[in-house]
Amino acid sequence: QFGGQRFGEMEVWALEAYGASYTLQEMLTVKSDDVAGRTKVYENIVKGEHKIDAGMPESFNVLTKEIRSLAIDIDLDRN
Repeated sequence: QFGGQRFGEMEVWALEAYGASYTLQEMLTVKSDDVAGRTKVYENIVKGEHKIDAGMPESFNVLTKEIRSLAIDIDLDRN
């Protein structure tokens, strides 16, 4: 039900080369594992608004936790 869409490394490179930044952002956040962002997109569709408020992908949160487990202090700027 809430599973993400798989997008491989070669596909990411192809979109980067093509310059499709908005499509790439959508594929790596809302259509991936950003459950909160996906919920916001559903709400915007129902309201008739055409904007994507992408959040932080869960895979990035896992990466930051792994970095912190190595005793590296990391702070994220969420602006």
